[in-house]
Amino acid sequence: MLGAFSGGADAQGQLTVTGEGAVQAAPDMATITVGVVSQEPTAAAALGETSASTGALLTLLSEIGIEQADMQTSNLQLSPVWDQRNSGSREQPGIVAYRASNNVTLRVRVLGDLGAILDDVVQSGATQFNGLVFGLQEPQPAQDAARAAAVGDALRKAALYAEAAGVSLGPILAINEGGVATPRPVEMAQFAARSGPVPIAQGELNITAQVTVVFEISGQ
Repeated sequence: MLGAFSGGADAQGQLTVTGEGAVQAAPDMATITVGVVSQEPTAAAALGETSASTGALLTLLSEIGIEQADMQTSNLQLSPVWDQRNSGSREQPGIVAYRASNNVTLRVRVLGDLGAILDDVVQSGATQFNGLVFGLQEPQPAQDAARAAAVGDALRKAALYAEAAGVSLGPILAINEGGVATPRPVEMAQFAARSGPVPIAQGELNITAQVTVVFEISGQ
């Protein structure tokens, strides 16, 4: 965007450009969220079953080398299951069971083990797969490279616009970062029983950054 400008040697205006940068990096870790769900006749039984399954899963994760700092439970829920057989009647539906659920989030730092770990998680009783995100254990170098590329893109655009408009590019007046994009999780609804490790294609991460730069310009 070219700011207001009037002719004359001393006239000044502003030029605002947005630069974008992207770098690719191979991931070296993955964050997985799985769910344990139990349905039982009583609330206590549902909670007890979910707690036991969650405990067994955490024990398994420790045994296969996941550090305590790399696993966390969250979103424990308990809800009634209503009788839907007479949903069209005026009678108040009754409670036929209780459903309890709990999430376990873990970080896998050796991606070569990821497929086998997912298979072990399935076998241990996890019934829901709520997300998989590939990432970097040290993301800052890649993020900084994307930021530098975004600034370079802004400088290139500014020089191009100034030359095309016949104005002189002056000093930078402001730099505003638009943020750094992070990879989105891979969503899956439910695990299926498998006879071998889950196949995983990790690909590359695309780290992007955006920056807005304001330049002073003057007429030629």
